[in-house]
Amino acid sequence: MSMSSSRQSGRPQVLAFIDWYKPFYKAGGPVRSMVNLVDHLRDRVDFHIVTGDRDYTAGAAPKDLVRDAWTAKDSGERVWHASPKQRTLKQWKALLHEREWDVVYINGLYSKWSTIAPLWILRRSKQRRVVAVRGMLAKGPMKQSAAKKRAFLLAMKTTGCFKGVEFQATNTEEVEDIKRWIGRDVKVHLVPNLGRKASGAAPVAIEKKPGSLRLVSVGRIAPEKNTLFAIERLRDAIGEVRFDLYGTVYDQAYYKRCLEAVAALPPNVTVKWHGHIEQDQVARAIAEAHVVFMPSVGENFGHTMLEALVVGRPLLISDRTPWKDLEAKGAGWDLPLEERERFDRTMDQLISMEQAEYDRICTGASQLAARYLSDSNTVERNYALLSR
Repeated sequence: MSMSSSRQSGRPQVLAFIDWYKPFYKAGGPVRSMVNLVDHLRDRVDFHIVTGDRDYTAGAAPKDLVRDAWTAKDSGERVWHASPKQRTLKQWKALLHEREWDVVYINGLYSKWSTIAPLWILRRSKQRRVVAVRGMLAKGPMKQSAAKKRAFLLAMKTTGCFKGVEFQATNTEEVEDIKRWIGRDVKVHLVPNLGRKASGAAPVAIEKKPGSLRLVSVGRIAPEKNTLFAIERLRDAIGEVRFDLYGTVYDQAYYKRCLEAVAALPPNVTVKWHGHIEQDQVARAIAEAHVVFMPSVGENFGHTMLEALVVGRPLLISDRTPWKDLEAKGAGWDLPLEERERFDRTMDQLISMEQAEYDRICTGASQLAARYLSDSNTVERNYALLSR
């Protein structure tokens, strides 16, 4: 479809900025949020996505990747993989002024090229701009490099980069986070993230013997994912426990502390780190475990958690995600990080759990996923956000 014909089609024209986009998934949730958004709205919205040319932590771009030009992707979106030398204000101005955009959709807050550059170029303009903060203003993440983040937000406000900008929150806590850090009078749209399209698959069966438990986590090995806390919760585990960690190491010093905690675990507990896992392997890795154990300090959505529910795996997570009241829903546990003994008690309960009780919570998990994925209201709210 040509530029002019897509405008005549009446479909919203969206220019999105994000540091990573498929085929680059190592950065986790924000990438999946954008991919799912395109997948759900591909027949109704024309997406043009400006992104980088290499994966999170990668030193070079793939040799076969088309760079510094629009390329059509399999979901109908057009993607501009910018090389480092072409990440310039001049190039960004050309992309922003290439045509009339209904909305410029910015993913994340702290990126030089996906956030600061487009907002700087568009300050004082009438162009509609929406920033999806992607959980970056939540209590847990804001505690890390707090002074730097506060200085950055102040600079963005005083230079006018946030003036007239609209923000997307994906849950009610995030609405308050935005108003607290950006301004009480800022325009905030409460629009939840989209999960992947429902497949209708049945939960995957797995044997559960009392005295044995297999745990899994899929996410960065990083302070915000609270990997160390999770490992430490296994110190007093009674029974045979295996914990599989899939994800990129974000912080080497933190990873070293995790390895030291693993070395101090009793011999009945095994922790294995597998490194990065490709997106199409995530569901299978989760299905091979009994429980997803991810007590992160904050998630604005938690795509791995939804993936787990889809394959019928209960969650053992913190109460700082949108996945709330899991015990009442028969789909797992969301516990306060301050109450470590509740994590320990729940772990004991899971280790000793028999097949029939375990199967019940697997069914509860699967049913919760089905309810979420079949909610067409979430799709319509995302469409409305981009088509106003």
